[in-house]
Amino acid sequence: MTFSDNASTVTWFTLSGFDEMMGQRATFFSLTLLCYCAIILVNVALILTIVLDENLHEPMYIFLCNLCISGLFGTTGFYPKFLLDLLSDLQVISYAGCLTQSFVIYCSACADVVILAVMAYDRYVAICRPLEYHSVMTKQKVTVLIYYPWLSIFCLFSVAIVITSKLRLCGSHIEKLYCANWLIVKLSCSSITANNIIGYIGILFYVVHILLIICSYAYLIRSCLKSIEKRGKFMQTCMPHLLSLLNVAVALLFELMYSRFGSSDLSQSFQNFMAVQFLIFPPILNPLIYGLQLTQIRIRMLSFCIKSGKNNILK
Repeated sequence: MTFSDNASTVTWFTLSGFDEMMGQRATFFSLTLLCYCAIILVNVALILTIVLDENLHEPMYIFLCNLCISGLFGTTGFYPKFLLDLLSDLQVISYAGCLTQSFVIYCSACADVVILAVMAYDRYVAICRPLEYHSVMTKQKVTVLIYYPWLSIFCLFSVAIVITSKLRLCGSHIEKLYCANWLIVKLSCSSITANNIIGYIGILFYVVHILLIICSYAYLIRSCLKSIEKRGKFMQTCMPHLLSLLNVAVALLFELMYSRFGSSDLSQSFQNFMAVQFLIFPPILNPLIYGLQLTQIRIRMLSFCIKSGKNNILK
């Protein structure tokens, strides 16, 4: 880095979250690789099941496919770099790489919330307005709802990253296992007013989607209390969604609590767990929740497994 007026032009960041892990790097590498392979396996299996089976080409399953893609996208921004760092004696990341990693990881995490809001709206229309479902959820509207989470998130975080890239930094030490936009902002020795404004806009954006989810389920529950048939449909198709929502909400709440109130007094191991838990649990549990709870997906996956097994035996 080059120095000028007590500020610096940072070209590399040092990641200090690895300090206590390097003594057991072989164990952490094995567990991380196993976890990443499991994430790829369960998400790709669910995506292929939905894509290959025309009976599953319905809005609910297409949005679920979108949720799995989001999980793969975010973990790709973390796991390969993390595995390389465990094999290396020096844990560093370039300035551009840091901004990119932050963009990918947090785009994925926030896209999960928006996709779950879209899925809540879909379930509301399916259960509360069943006769209007196909006229409301047209192909054009489904296409818009597929792209909406990604376009909105990419626009929001692109602005945040561009604003962050304009900051003068007075340090290059990131106390985490990966890059986060808020940690780069903390290193700034120039005004961060613009970053705070875009941060508040982002918070408002997600509060609106959380309120949409709450309103959708308030209508759903009120409607289901009046009908046994609707109650059964709610339990079959909405319970997996609620479990996924709880899964993502708890994980992101931990990340938010850590980013805002994390203390250096906490052990490094606990800080590391808080930092990565939203990259471990939602990407693994979401496909498993839907794969086990939704009958059609479970039947299709079992069918594919049986057919694959028979083909292997015949060969």
